[in-house]
Amino acid sequence: MSKHRARVAIVDDDAAVRKALSLLLSASSFETDTYGSAAEFLQSLPHGIPQCLIVDLQMPGMTGLELQDHLVRGGFHIPAIAITAHNEFGAEERCRSAGVRTFLLKPIEEVTLIAAIEAAVEDGHTKQPS
Repeated sequence: MSKHRARVAIVDDDAAVRKALSLLLSASSFETDTYGSAAEFLQSLPHGIPQCLIVDLQMPGMTGLELQDHLVRGGFHIPAIAITAHNEFGAEERCRSAGVRTFLLKPIEEVTLIAAIEAAVEDGHTKQPS
């Protein structure tokens, strides 16, 4: 476990998923912020950059992959974990090409998610545009 409380942003249009992930991560000593859409998350960036981003790929409006592309193009480098219930052909490869660190299928195993977050926080270098 990381020695400090890392801040993790959860972006998923499903309120039940956001709540479940937030409770799990809080119980594992992570601070969480939850967002129901990519647009809502983007509006929060001026108030602080999370150390890790968990993003659902299938969301109305801007998808998780579009959000990742938008962040990278804007100079934001936040270690990202993509989650999805739809294992579409090529999705993992597209995510990796866009800079997503980890690709996980729902339902997500708790141990796997915690390990992915810890690795992202340890190795990740969250950067924002200067």
